[in-house]
Amino acid sequence: MTDPTTAATLLAHDDLAAFDLGAGGPVVPPIFQTSLFTFESVAAMEAVFAGERRQAIYSRGDNPTVMAFEAKLAALEGTAAARGFASGMAAISSTVLAFLEAGDRMVAVRHCYPDAYRLFRRLLPRLGITVEFVDGRDLDAVARAVEGAKLLYLESPTSVVFETHDVAAQAALARAAGAVSVIDNSWATPLFQQPHKSGVDLVLHSASKYISGHSDTVAGVVCGARAHLDRINRLTYPFLGGKLAPFEAFLLLRGLRTLELRLKRQEASALQVARWLRERPEVAKVNHPGLGNRQGLAGTSSLFSIELAENVDVTRFCDTLRLFRLGVSWGGHESLVFPAAVGLRQAGEHNSLVDFGVSPRLVRLHVGLEDPAELIADLAEGLGAAGQ
Repeated sequence: MTDPTTAATLLAHDDLAAFDLGAGGPVVPPIFQTSLFTFESVAAMEAVFAGERRQAIYSRGDNPTVMAFEAKLAALEGTAAARGFASGMAAISSTVLAFLEAGDRMVAVRHCYPDAYRLFRRLLPRLGITVEFVDGRDLDAVARAVEGAKLLYLESPTSVVFETHDVAAQAALARAAGAVSVIDNSWATPLFQQPHKSGVDLVLHSASKYISGHSDTVAGVVCGARAHLDRINRLTYPFLGGKLAPFEAFLLLRGLRTLELRLKRQEASALQVARWLRERPEVAKVNHPGLGNRQGLAGTSSLFSIELAENVDVTRFCDTLRLFRLGVSWGGHESLVFPAAVGLRQAGEHNSLVDFGVSPRLVRLHVGLEDPAELIADLAEGLGAAGQ
């Protein structure tokens, strides 16, 4: 049989190898909604427990539906293995904690995902782990900071302000310093960026976003070399309990079928909206990699931000919008708006938006699958009302 090589075929192709269904069979992978699996003999059970062969034992570990999703993501990212999680934060925490221990130091780029930032600022210091934040655009600063560190945590584009970085150069600096490199690739997906091929060791996704695409799933995944995944599977995954459920894995496999189609449509729509906003006097700045530096990106997705002019009422602008709904998350079919001012006032000891000087006039937009002309009309109404 010819193996799929392009992303389009990989996304549409059913990987049923995990199910051992023989020739023919369903076009949609089945949901193994079970907590445990049994064995035909003690000898068979011993072989699995001894690691001599892989078979699902208990769905907090392996489950065939989840394994099918993991195999699909590994193929898309060009890695040897992947592990699914109950959320993006479960993937981040299990990955970071697998490679760090008391006395270690890690480096993270500034403007990383806010809850990841809070994990690094709140929890890791309690475990004796030091975290240093750095401007990822400054490779000299990255080189100085990563010397002696155990892990380099990356995002490109970064959250909220969408700065792009030279990911290959960052990964090379981490490798030279003996640090494991990890990147959150949720914004670009494997279709627009494959960091592992640029030298990054581990690639994370909040699969709740574009991979799901339907705003009905919370999930995460990490992809990488088998040795790195084995370490996660041995040290953190079984004990932190953030396993991916089979029904969520089924929904993710469904979402992947249309990922390329959705992303291309949303990319085009977001660029149309961003270019229109760039010409508006009410908008001081548009932060969209497609309008500036898109280094390392094969495409641009539909999440970006704008900074409104001083004479524009941010709250009135957001409240006037009707097609752009107020909400967190992104990557689904619906358009969303999120004012940074709300995040700046979010309760918590540490807030990356505050610490790194994000403007309260910044508004994050996610462009969904609606007609872009109607989205522009919605924005025009909002800007008109807010600028009065």
